[in-house]
Amino acid sequence: MRIGLIGTGRIGAFHAGVLSRHPEVGALVVADADAARAAGVAAAIGATAAPAVDDVFAWGVDAVVIASATASHAELIARAARAGLPTFCEKPIALGPAATLGALRAVEAAGTPLQIGFMRRFDTGYRAAREAVRDGRLGRLHTVRSITSDPAPPPAAYLPLSGGLFRDCLVHDFDILRWVTGREIVEVYATGADGGAPMFREAGDVDTAAALLTLDDGTLATATATRCNGAGYDVRMELSGERDQIAVGLDDRTPITSTEPLGPPPAGSPWPGFLARFAPAYEAELDAFLRLARGAIGNPCDGREALRALCVAEACELSRRERRPVRPDEIEQTARVAAAR
Repeated sequence: MRIGLIGTGRIGAFHAGVLSRHPEVGALVVADADAARAAGVAAAIGATAAPAVDDVFAWGVDAVVIASATASHAELIARAARAGLPTFCEKPIALGPAATLGALRAVEAAGTPLQIGFMRRFDTGYRAAREAVRDGRLGRLHTVRSITSDPAPPPAAYLPLSGGLFRDCLVHDFDILRWVTGREIVEVYATGADGGAPMFREAGDVDTAAALLTLDDGTLATATATRCNGAGYDVRMELSGERDQIAVGLDDRTPITSTEPLGPPPAGSPWPGFLARFAPAYEAELDAFLRLARGAIGNPCDGREALRALCVAEACELSRRERRPVRPDEIEQTARVAAAR
């Protein structure tokens, strides 16, 4: 297969390396708004650098992987759909539900597959948790706790472009909560704190957030996130049922120290960041995309899944601002009205 990769920043460069090694990829064409950066990535892995993004489409590729800046996602998705190309795109499709719906309309009109990059769905631990819940091994699920903690804040320039902590970071927790449990999130109540660096307040964002989520069967879930977890990168999920309790992300690299005399020792080498922690999952999701592009499997994470997770994130942001419970359905309904105008 001849694959076009658009965007060669941190995650784009990682994807380029994975694709260049994949046995199904016969040729890889990479492009970036920064042509020199694309050329550097291409030279390092033996790929071809396109002078501009337009050339990826003009040169004839079989599928497209989008890892560019968020603001470009919706337009590139629609362009790839019109060209009849299977597309993989890093989350989000867009920073708002109305723009997301616009891109999804283009995909649906073209009838082309669009897979969204929620990599936790391909992580071994989360897949085992999903199986345990679906097989009934936990009994009635009553409580879920989800944690995402970054070891250090992103650059200040990134914050105004990110969409904020709920849309940029916790959206992964919202997606994986739905995927593992098989339930919809019907109500949220969220809050946040901005006691860290001034750049968060200047961007209208928070550095730490928490949300109480009610699922459609009454199960209660909490999702917390912070940009300031100096101990290391920490992503976990705890699921408690009437029969048993399990945890995802609890291993000898989890950056947490027990204060109990007989507790486990501190992590010898804490996870430094998301690429190290989820490298196998990133590889697995791209492998799934290539099989999807060949028509060998169904879509493991289509655009509608991204829309639902984004509406939860939007509901949390609205809840934080207005200090009230919000239903994600009201966010989606409002967006559909706006998109129809």
